Amino acid sequence: MDGELGEIFLRFSIDKLSQLAGRIQACLGRLTSEQVWARGSENENAVGNLVLHLCGNVRQWVGFGIAGWPDIRVREQEFAARGGLNPQELGERLDRAVQEAVSILRALPSARLGDRTRVQNYDLTVLEAIYHVVEHFAGHTGQILYATKQMTHEDLGFYRHLSGPQPHGETTP
Repeated sequence: MDGELGEIFLRFSIDKLSQLAGRIQACLGRLTSEQVWARGSENENAVGNLVLHLCGNVRQWVGFGIAGWPDIRVREQEFAARGGLNPQELGERLDRAVQEAVSILRALPSARLGDRTRVQNYDLTVLEAIYHVVEHFAGHTGQILYATKQMTHEDLGFYRHLSGPQPHGETTP
């Protein structure tokens, strides 16, 4: 891959993960512990489960799959949890996981994007692993935003900048 394109991809991936994590943090700041662990039914995940799941996914795919850390993830526990962590504690876990991933991606030479890795029995390139992490993170962020709006009946305000002529200052859409 062209080095400049690789650097653009890495920078955008870092910015997008950081932006999405910030939006989840904003949701956690609006929710009570009860709301974070609320489920409509047993076949639905609570916001808390989704946060734990994102932490596990990011660490496994970036920490293990790219940086070579030990794979210590126990995915089933992410969904089995029914409480135990308050919104602030969940936010701290998410912040740690994302900051670890961002540090790895910042140090990653773009020449490694074509290298092969194996995560969850998937054989793919480092670029594909990063793309998966960002796409996966975005999907669950959408679920968390929706759940937060449903529980708080509030506009989260992430797109107010599109309503007026002023520049919005966002670096990623």
